[in-house]
Amino acid sequence: MMKVLVSVVLIAVVVCAAATLNSSNALATANPLETPITPGELVITGTDGKPAGACPLKHTDVDAQIIGFCARVNVVQEFFNPTKEKIEAVYTFPLPEDAAVDRMEMTVGKRTIVGEIHRREEAREIYEAAKEAGHVASLLDQERPNIFTQSVANIMPGEKVEITISYTQLLKYEDSTYEFVFPMVVGPRFIPGIPTACSGTGREPDTDQVPDASKITAPITPKGTRAGHDISVRVEIDAGIPIAKAWSESHEVDCEFPDQSSSIVTLKDQSVIPNKDFVLKYDVAGDQITSGLITSAPTGNGGFFALIMQPPKSPKPQSITPKEMVFVIDTSGSQQGEPLAKSKETMIHCIRNMNPGDTFNMISFSSDVKKLFDTPQPFNSTNEQSALRYLDECNATGGTMMLPAVKTALDASPDSNRLRVVVFFTDGYIGNDFEVIDYIQKHSGNARMFPFGIGSSVNRFLIEKMAEAGRGAAQVVLLNSDSKGIAEKFYERIHNPLLTDISVDWNGLPIQVDEVYPKAIPDLFGSTPLVMKGRYTGPASGEIIVHGRVNGRAWSQAITVTLPAEQLDNDGIIPIWARAKVDDLMSQDWIGAQTGNPMPDVKEAITDVALDYNLVTQYTSFVAVEKMVVTFGGTPRTVAVPVEMPEGVSYEGVLGKSECDSIVGQAANAKCCYFACAPSPANGSYSRLEEKAATKSDAKTPGNHLNTLLTDLIAKYKKSGKSSGLSIPGKLIVKNGKVEVMIWVKSCEHLTKLKKLGLSGNTWAVKDKILLGWLPIGKLEAAALLNGVTRIAPPDYSSNAL
Repeated sequence: MMKVLVSVVLIAVVVCAAATLNSSNALATANPLETPITPGELVITGTDGKPAGACPLKHTDVDAQIIGFCARVNVVQEFFNPTKEKIEAVYTFPLPEDAAVDRMEMTVGKRTIVGEIHRREEAREIYEAAKEAGHVASLLDQERPNIFTQSVANIMPGEKVEITISYTQLLKYEDSTYEFVFPMVVGPRFIPGIPTACSGTGREPDTDQVPDASKITAPITPKGTRAGHDISVRVEIDAGIPIAKAWSESHEVDCEFPDQSSSIVTLKDQSVIPNKDFVLKYDVAGDQITSGLITSAPTGNGGFFALIMQPPKSPKPQSITPKEMVFVIDTSGSQQGEPLAKSKETMIHCIRNMNPGDTFNMISFSSDVKKLFDTPQPFNSTNEQSALRYLDECNATGGTMMLPAVKTALDASPDSNRLRVVVFFTDGYIGNDFEVIDYIQKHSGNARMFPFGIGSSVNRFLIEKMAEAGRGAAQVVLLNSDSKGIAEKFYERIHNPLLTDISVDWNGLPIQVDEVYPKAIPDLFGSTPLVMKGRYTGPASGEIIVHGRVNGRAWSQAITVTLPAEQLDNDGIIPIWARAKVDDLMSQDWIGAQTGNPMPDVKEAITDVALDYNLVTQYTSFVAVEKMVVTFGGTPRTVAVPVEMPEGVSYEGVLGKSECDSIVGQAANAKCCYFACAPSPANGSYSRLEEKAATKSDAKTPGNHLNTLLTDLIAKYKKSGKSSGLSIPGKLIVKNGKVEVMIWVKSCEHLTKLKKLGLSGNTWAVKDKILLGWLPIGKLEAAALLNGVTRIAPPDYSSNAL
């Protein structure tokens, strides 16, 4: 499947190679503003076919301030217009899945405009009106909790616009180690469903299952090139207690220690390609944190808190509960190469560490779902060898049909004598994340879900929510992670949850119990603390009591707390609480959010919270308009900023080999470059299915837009009135009066007319805007006469893609 960039946006590539050195120099010289073009960097191509300048996002600066558990992060995006005409830049980028985005500013020249929060539809209207009127304007939309779109309109030639986005989040903590993660790139998303429209600038069309697909699938830089923008990261840590060490698992960093409890960490190479998550960890003195409350009360009329409680140290269990282990491995195209190798490596350690009393099964999925055994089998040496052979034969190709795999893992008849543990290995690169989370939330029963996110830039939102909905724990496995250590840690967790059946007795304190989140308190695995966010209505002090069970025995802990009348510190807790409330509301209507048809009361409740606390959500956006200056030059040209392919992800696995070869060939010749996308739901990538013999005649008659096989088919059908016996093996397939065809269209907007003619089962394909589907034979001529339809032909059944 693929969607071409909006027609006004053409992107060419300058390749760093001796054979193309002369063309590279020519391109650099042709730049009207004489902006240097880095070899291998993408450039905008003007309407005259000549390079007009580098892509508009020049630099991203990340500055994080960490105090204790809480981080305040400012992200500055610098957009620059190197062309001779004004432009609109559209950039799809990630933020942490739990980020509470509560501030946005736009700087134009010496003026800074503070963004205002509005309902999403209202913010879009304000932005479009400003764009039409010639004002510089910016719009920040949330497409997913971890995917955002920044639009900046009317950037004048040679001018710079800076956008500052600010968010807060709580850090993860386990075994005396804090973790700070800043994601740098949105990985490619597999989009299931039938194409319907194109509402964004992404490379895939919207579908009936993912109606915002074109907003979450940014164009990808071709293999061997880079988008041109770079990133700098600075993290200032005030731990409050001595820091033992600080390090990054993903990048080279410089660490300074002004004193024992603070550190300043910076990215060593600020020209690094932003193609993987920045992962920073630091150890603090002591083997556990102190339980207590962090509070903020800025108004003197009640306040907000975060309860952080370290679970008890659990004794080793005297007996191990027998389990039904279900191992699920993602073998879709995006896992090709290093990710699948890491999945297999980690899974082998998990398989070999099962207990003799366990049963198990293995499931692999891509475009379809396969099982090792029909029913779970005992863990013994014979079945272990069968599992290892099955795993060895797994190859990465095709689409990412995750929901059927989740259903297969959860829907099997439960074993009353065993706890089902689903171990899920995936990068999470799907567009229907909400649908998957909803299914786990409603159908996990007594099973526990332990997802492993495999790769350098995984969909952490999906991984975390799968664990939350499945009452398990999530783990991200980087490509350089220690697989054996991860497997051992996993078994430590599942053998005995540290604390279960947790409840809190607020003991008469003025806590708004109905606004404490999460409402359903999860079991605790490992030494991860319990973190709850809530509100209180007035000052008080006293004890709260946390109850639970350790090793099946009752346990409780009293925590002395003080709720101050006024406290100006820790104000980051307020948006974190508001984000937690939004998350709780979202969990009540995942399907509505996925399909674009939310429950009105849920949408309104989320909107109210967001407007009250200045939060970007699925239904609210930030907008900023520079009203003092009116630009000239008519409607700006839209430029979609391309993103890098995540480190370790195979271009061939995502795009298909022939499409990659096609793109690289175009790059080498400095031609227009179109960006391909994830494989189709049913049959993998259709990138090999280009029809070379498309007619160039402009006369609009059915014959010169139909392949000769189809014109012969129509003649036979008209003569006999029957469709049976009309198939030609290897060339033409006819079923139930319909023939499988490829249809070339000028844009996905023509899909609606084709569907009215009976087109079904259609899949958006490659760079020439191709639809693959089934069309009634009697409607072929009518389809060929539609404006926007340029060619209809049977698929190439000899292709490996079919």
